Order: sequence, then structure tokens, then C-alpha cells
Amino acid sequence: MANSFNALKLAEEQIADLDLQLLKRKLRSTKSPCDTRAWVDERELKAFCSNDYLGLANHPEIAQALSEGAQRYGVGSGASHLISGHSIAHDLLENRLTSFESAHIPKARALFFSTGYLANLTAVTTLARLAPHGNTSIYSAKLNHASLIDGIRLASTQSNAAVTLFDHTQLNSLSEALKKDTRALKLIVTDGVFSMDGDLAPIKELLIIAERYDSLLLVDDAHGFGVLGKQGHGILEQDSICSERIIYIGTLSKAAGVSGAFICAQDSFIEWMIQKGRPYIYSTATPPAIAHALLKSLEIIESDEGKQRRTHLHKLIDIWQQEMKFSQWEKVSSCTPIQPLILGSNTNALMAAKLLDEAGYWIPAIRPPTVPVGSSRLRITFSANHSEDDLRNLINTLQLIEQEVIEKNR
Repeated sequence: MANSFNALKLAEEQIADLDLQLLKRKLRSTKSPCDTRAWVDERELKAFCSNDYLGLANHPEIAQALSEGAQRYGVGSGASHLISGHSIAHDLLENRLTSFESAHIPKARALFFSTGYLANLTAVTTLARLAPHGNTSIYSAKLNHASLIDGIRLASTQSNAAVTLFDHTQLNSLSEALKKDTRALKLIVTDGVFSMDGDLAPIKELLIIAERYDSLLLVDDAHGFGVLGKQGHGILEQDSICSERIIYIGTLSKAAGVSGAFICAQDSFIEWMIQKGRPYIYSTATPPAIAHALLKSLEIIESDEGKQRRTHLHKLIDIWQQEMKFSQWEKVSSCTPIQPLILGSNTNALMAAKLLDEAGYWIPAIRPPTVPVGSSRLRITFSANHSEDDLRNLINTLQLIEQEVIEKNR
């Protein structure tokens, strides 16, 4: 009993410490579908915080496809993929995803996962095991997503892989490190769109470096898939890239509006992940109905409707860049729906988020460890379902709130 009490006391003390540092998070439950209006705490708020970039999360045709999938395949898969959980619905989805990226990865094959976190853990840890123990190097962009960081940490433990961090805006150090690297397998790991800043990784330059030093290039395009490229195929399409060295990871819970993720790479790499990827092997397969719904989502992304949604989204981004002016807050320019405002301290970020909430907006404060200390921010995200008036009203509200925060700090 003493041990249990001590553990409970430690938990309470740690939570209290987070509260003192203004780092404690709070869950808020919605009563409405994911959209630009959210019913939260008995109030309707204008939401500028989701990753539903194309506005597909509440699309009626996708909802109907999910219902059809449940009627056809039931509501659960019953087992992992390699036991009995792999459905023809998964096959159809993986074939469709392969066609999305086949112009950018020769001999491509896609593998579907229940979450992007699992996809990243699988990709990094299994690729690191291709070389003999201790003969792998991983080069990771400093601002990579937590799931990539955790996959790299696990690979370092499991395979004794050497890990080096690099700045994606300054690639000279990466080239110099790779030039001296004699290990059998070298893996460069980067986000495609960095989720807290909204800037793009220099994929073309990274691929040149990967080719020069015989490396693989893993790109987590969670925030680019569906948004970037003429057909919404992501950053590889936007940058006109084709390479057998690419390991591409796309998320299906953001612009695609549903759930899950996929890895697309050369067939042999995917087969290796099926054989040795512990997160894939030991996870229950996603319900086939989800895969069926995603087929409709992918159809919309490539359709004229998808193109119209991307066009409108880019119009919103242009309006923001041209009309949003601040006296002190730092606006990070981005060509994506992610538009951060750097406020610096946790206090300022929480104050701004509270004032926004009072004004009828849902834009949570983003604080460490999600972002570096001293760079707490509002992470504003646009959806194709936002109107131009929605955005201009937000701009006016933010300009007033900035002045209010400045006054309260005097």
C-alpha cells in the first residue's frame, strides 16, 4: 500500500508542478461533428484549430460511405492484419493509395495503418533493422513530429542506431556529417510540412543529399497530403519528385477527413515492414468500414470538388498573408493552412486563447514541450469550409485581442 500511495503522491505533485508552469492541458468535449463551428461547453464556437483542411470530416458522401462500409463489413476487424483482420476493403484502399504516389516512387506499394503514430514507429524502427546491429545512422530534422522522434528513440535502443539532429533550413551540417558516415544504412527523416510552423521541408535538396551519400529519405507528409499538389497527392507531387529512395508517409485523419495513415515505398521495403514491423504485426486491423469510407475521401480529393476546395483554401491563405497585421506578435508566413502566431510566454498564449474563447473562437494555446520554450503560440488553421467573412472577422478579433494583451502586460 505504501508503494501505491507514494506513486499517487508523485503523480499529484507532478501535475501540480505542470499547473504552476502553466503547462497543464485540459480536455474539452464537443457535441457536434468536426467542422468550422463546434458546440463546446454549451456554446457554439468558431473553430480555427482542427486539421480538417479540406473540410471533409463531416462530408455527407463520406459519412454515407462509412455507413455502407459498416453494413457490408461490420464494425470491427476482429484481429491483426496477419491473423484474420485484413479485409478486401484494406486491399482496395492500399491499391488506391499506391496509385496516388506511384508517379513519385517506382515500384510503389502502400500499407495502411490505424494511426500516423503507428505508421511512423513502424517505418523508422523496421528500416533501422535492415542493417546489422549498430550499423545504421539516422539523421532527424530537429522539429520533427513526436511520433518520428519516438520511433527514432526506439530504433536507437533496439538497433543501436546512431542519431544526429539537423536544421532543415541549414543543410550544410547534414551533408558534412553524411560525407564522413561509413555505416551500411543511412536514413534521413523529416516532416514534409512542419506542423507547428507550417513551413515546408526542402525535399528536393534533401533528395540530392540522399542520392549523393546513398541514403534513404523518409518524409512524413501528414499535413501536406490532400492539400499540396495539383491533385492533392502531397509534397512529392508539388515538388515533382520521383525516387526509389523515398519512404513516404501520409495521414488520412487530416485533409482526408477520416482516420488512419499509410506508408508508401518500394515493394521490398513494404514487405520488410509487414514481416518485421512490430507495431503493424501486433495491432488489431482498422475496421474495414473506415477503409471503405476513405475510398470515397480519396475520390473527392482528386475530383473537381477537391480542386475547388484547395483553391478556396489557398485564397484564405492569401487573404491572411495580405490583411493580417500585428504590432508585436510574430506572424510566421506559411503557404499551408497552418498559420502560427508566436506570442512567446505561456502567460500571453493562455491569455490570448482565453480572450478568443470569450469572443466565440476556439484556438487553443500551444505550449512546451510541443514547441520550444519561449515560443508559445496560437496555431491557427484554416479549413476549406471557412468563408472569407469567417477569416476577416477572425483577423479583426485578433487585432483587438493583441492590443488587449499588450495593455494587460503594461
